[in-house]
Amino acid sequence: DPQFEGQTKTKLGNADVRGIVDSVVGEGLSRYLEEHLPEGKRIVEKCLTSQRAREAAKRARELVIRKNALDGSSLPGKLSDCAERDPDKSEIYIVEGESAGGSAKMGRDRHYQAILPLKGKILNVERVLQQPDRILGHEEIRALVAAVGAGEGDEFDIDKIRYKKIIIMTDADVDGSHIRTLILTFFFRRMQGLIDHGYLYIAQPPLYRIQSGKKVQYAYTEAEKDTVIQKLNGARNTHLQRYKGLGEMNPDQLWETTMNPETRQMLQVNIEDAIDVDEVFSTLMGEVVAPRKSFIAAHARSVQNLDV
Repeated sequence: DPQFEGQTKTKLGNADVRGIVDSVVGEGLSRYLEEHLPEGKRIVEKCLTSQRAREAAKRARELVIRKNALDGSSLPGKLSDCAERDPDKSEIYIVEGESAGGSAKMGRDRHYQAILPLKGKILNVERVLQQPDRILGHEEIRALVAAVGAGEGDEFDIDKIRYKKIIIMTDADVDGSHIRTLILTFFFRRMQGLIDHGYLYIAQPPLYRIQSGKKVQYAYTEAEKDTVIQKLNGARNTHLQRYKGLGEMNPDQLWETTMNPETRQMLQVNIEDAIDVDEVFSTLMGEVVAPRKSFIAAHARSVQNLDV
C-alpha cells in the first residue's frame, strides 16, 4: 500500500520501504562497479569533485562572514561609541541587557566611554571551537569583534584595538555570572591578547544601597554591608536595598558606583598559568559532563554567596 508525499506524488513516504530499497540498490550498484571499473572510477572522481566544490563553497562563505565581522569600518549599530579615538584614553563597557545599556549610555562620560549592550547569552564558543563559521555567525559575537576592532582568532591584531580598557559589566546574580563567563570564554579562546596585555576588566557593581536619612552608602560585599549597618547602629530611617540587576540603578547611580574612575571598583583579568586556565575552561565550558561534575563535587564546600 504505497503512500506518497506532497501534491506531486513524486516521493514515496513508506518508512519501511527504505531498508528494502537500500539493500537492492546497494547490491546492484556494488555488482555494477565491480564489473565496470572505468565507469566506477569516473563516478568516484565526480563524487570527489563535488565534495571539493562543497568544501570550497563553505570556505568562501566563512571568509565572507569573517571579513564582514572584522571590517572595522562597519561598527555595530548598537554600539554607542565615544568621541576619543586614542585607545590609551578610551574604554568600552560590554553591558548585559538593553535596560542596563540604556542607563549606561545616559550615565557615561561620552568623551571616552563607549557602551555595547549585549542581548541575552552569547554562544558558548568552547563547544564550537572547530566551527569558526558558527562563532562569527553569532550576531552578538560579531558585534563584540567589530566594536573592539582587533579581529579574532588567527587574524587578531592587538595594534588595531580601539580601546585599551574593555570592561565586562553584568548583573550580580547567577545569570549575570553565566553571561560574564561566556564572554570570558570567548575572549580567552579567540582574543587572548586582550588578557595578555592587561586590557580586560570586570566591573564590580554594588550589591547594596544603604540610605540613612539623606546619606547614601554603597556596599560591594556582604562584609561591607554588615560593617555599614553596624556603624549605623539601628539609626532611624535606614533603608537597605539589594540590587538584583544593573537596570535597577538610574544613570547617576550607575555612574557613581560602577563607571566613575574615581569611585568604581574593577577586577583586571590576568592569566598566571595558561595551561591551568585552558584546562579549567575545557572542563567547565566543554561538552563532556563527567569532568564538570567532578570539579563541582571537589569545590562545592568552598562556594560562598550562592544565589539560589
